[in-house]
Amino acid sequence: MIAYADYSTLLLILLLLIGLAGLCFGGDWLARGAASLALLWNINPVVVGLTIVSIATSMPELITALMATGQGNSDLALGNIIGSNLGNIGLILGVAAIINPVKIQWRLIRQEVPILFVATLIFTLLCLSGYLIDGHLGRLEGGILLAGAAAYLIFLVLQARRAQKNIQEEYAEETGEPVKSFWGCAGLITLGGIALWLGAELLIGSAVVLAERMEISNALIGLTIVAIGTSLPELAASVAAAIRGQSDIIAGNIVGSNIFNMLLVGGGVSTIFPIKIEGHLFLLEYPAMIIVTILLWMAFFTNRTVSRREGGYFILLYALILTLSAMAQ
Repeated sequence: MIAYADYSTLLLILLLLIGLAGLCFGGDWLARGAASLALLWNINPVVVGLTIVSIATSMPELITALMATGQGNSDLALGNIIGSNLGNIGLILGVAAIINPVKIQWRLIRQEVPILFVATLIFTLLCLSGYLIDGHLGRLEGGILLAGAAAYLIFLVLQARRAQKNIQEEYAEETGEPVKSFWGCAGLITLGGIALWLGAELLIGSAVVLAERMEISNALIGLTIVAIGTSLPELAASVAAAIRGQSDIIAGNIVGSNIFNMLLVGGGVSTIFPIKIEGHLFLLEYPAMIIVTILLWMAFFTNRTVSRREGGYFILLYALILTLSAMAQ
């Protein structure tokens, strides 16, 4: 057990940055290894891009939330889930749109964004009911969320089989250059898992002590530093896709990541360790997550493009939410 409380603030900040790097590289290695292994087993590249890569890129949030809750810091874990969803839309989509306006396929508007909206409402209502009952997002609520994650995965596989050729090519590119050998895939998966575990350990341990020293809540740390850190793989992938003009990958990653954060991460963690819910989050953070999701839907409708101006608005809105959250806490 590392005695983080005995370390200087400067060393804790260094450990936090090392932890963030471990999560970023670990998530990337795990995603590449899992995707390559699936391709070696002749799984459809589109299915790999839509499901395996999406799940693997949510592993930083899952491992961080799982370890935080297991160590009794579930407010940090919940803040991470909400903060990642806000950051995916406000920060990642905003930055990507400023680089290159994001064009949207009708299938996202008609199908996947409504699913995201429903998932956001269900997640919020389950958290509210859990808070009112015993103050926790418990195993029953977690089971409901996991069932939703399974249903969404089935939906993705069915979508992949019906995808148009240009969409198939884009999602096949998302898997990158695959590793050709089984042992290479296994090595990347193992290395990625170790990096994720070590990164999460360093990030949580240092973040909790830093929060105590700065007299701020773990929830705020989760909403800001931890959420941004665990979203860095999605940010890097979206920036690269924006430069290449691959709008479907950007929009699809954001929508899919937010759905998995709530259903898979929230559901998976709460079925193992019930998550303590902070009541003050219902005053700003949960409503903000719902409002930002509605604004995302509306932005997709405007000429089926998220323009540079709209991207700027999303970034400003994200900054405003974090500022109000910091002032409130």
